[in-house]
Amino acid sequence: MVIKPIAHIENDYTSKFAVPRQSCLENSLKSRIVFEGEYGREEAFRGLDGFSHLWIIWEFDLNSHPANSLSVRPPRLGGNEKMGVFATRSPFRPNPLGLSSVRLEKIKRCENGKIELIVSGADLVNGTPIYDIKPYIKFSDCHEDAVSGFADEKMNYSLKVEIPQELLDKFEHEKQEALIQILSADPRPAYHTDGRAYGFRFANKEIKFKVEDGTLTVLEIENE
Repeated sequence: MVIKPIAHIENDYTSKFAVPRQSCLENSLKSRIVFEGEYGREEAFRGLDGFSHLWIIWEFDLNSHPANSLSVRPPRLGGNEKMGVFATRSPFRPNPLGLSSVRLEKIKRCENGKIELIVSGADLVNGTPIYDIKPYIKFSDCHEDAVSGFADEKMNYSLKVEIPQELLDKFEHEKQEALIQILSADPRPAYHTDGRAYGFRFANKEIKFKVEDGTLTVLEIENE
């Protein structure tokens, strides 16, 4: 089977660091799905306006090396415990494909006649290639009695975020909320707990922070 991208995503996540670890954990930031060639034609989207959520199949295209093991160390387990690759959502997989559920915010008709999708809840880095889109169907895709294994233990984990208002005001309101959600989810590698300073890029700015005793403090926000 040969597959090729049908679209790519555009958003403010300009590096892997601090991208939400799962889709729909951060819902205030909007992303654009921009289609390639014929895939942006209106006929491909007939009926899509009846759905609130989508499944996106995409590629971990920023992986620096191929998967070479069938076991991985999930970050939320501290990086010290191994799990089978098929029991995790690690990007290092036999085939580097990701699956995300997002909210469909708008079907946008552009001046050139092409269709773009505006979505929220994406956990994809800007520019990520997308291979397919399918509608989310509530009666079959939602399992209310589902058990999530070791992931259930970390479901409510979050940090207190302290950020000076003059730094927060460097972002427009929508992106302020997104930034706070990203930081409260703790963007650090889970095995780093020594209070060192970190930095990551978001919305064309460099954010520097540190974490001590369950509180994340933003130190600087600078233009790239």
